[in-house]
Amino acid sequence: MTVITENNGDSSQLSSNGDALYRFSSQALLVIVWISSFIFGLYILANYAAAYFENDMLRWNNVLPEIYDPNQPQASIGIGLHFAAGGLILVLGGMQLVDSIRSNYPRVHHWTGRLYILLCMVAAIGGLSFITIKGTVGGPIMDIGFSLYGILMFVAAVQTVRYAMARQLLDHQAWAWRLYALAIGSWLYRMDYGLWLIFTDWVGHTEEFDGWFDHIMAFFFYIPNLLIVELMIRARSQESSKQLLNTASVTMLCSALLLVTATWGFARVAWLPAIASFLFS
Repeated sequence: MTVITENNGDSSQLSSNGDALYRFSSQALLVIVWISSFIFGLYILANYAAAYFENDMLRWNNVLPEIYDPNQPQASIGIGLHFAAGGLILVLGGMQLVDSIRSNYPRVHHWTGRLYILLCMVAAIGGLSFITIKGTVGGPIMDIGFSLYGILMFVAAVQTVRYAMARQLLDHQAWAWRLYALAIGSWLYRMDYGLWLIFTDWVGHTEEFDGWFDHIMAFFFYIPNLLIVELMIRARSQESSKQLLNTASVTMLCSALLLVTATWGFARVAWLPAIASFLFS
């Protein structure tokens, strides 16, 4: 599978840079991100859909406290839309970055892209409406971090569409990368917390999500993603230095190795059993 690595739909630009390591590391990272977030997206859909169909909406609170409140239906609708759209985003998102699909099946790319953009906007608006109506469990810092995340996702979705309509493909692809980096935020939020639990036994975390680690996580689940994507965008330029290319390559390879290990653990223990339970129970 080849992922988008340049601005005109072929791989000639990076080939001219002669950096096979960069191409390999970027593809490896995006493949593992897509596989892992795809499984997690199915888990989200199965977990929350099961609670809905079984009329046990209070189960939504098992992961994040106070998500579902029967006395605030508007907030519940907002967060429900956020979950539903977010799960579909994780399932569909990686398809938009696959060069072979974009080149060989442009209509598939265009129509799934339109759906993907719409879902990103719905997820952003749903989450922002929940924060406006009810607020997050973690208080003001979590409100600010999550609100900024929703605003950035909506802006990135608009910019992705705007540059696509203007046929400015380099800018379109750059914003599509940024949007994907934001779209996988919910997946990384769980991954980061899971790894932190394994290595520290919840140091800095409280049940109210107002510990020092919780405050960091209000921003950490999307800002590092954006920084890595910005590194990738700048490294693909013909004017990029060898040092920048090597830095990007090593960063992406280390990230991919960590995600492979974490995905295997989480999928085996939590994600796949929940999906199987929803499908076969």
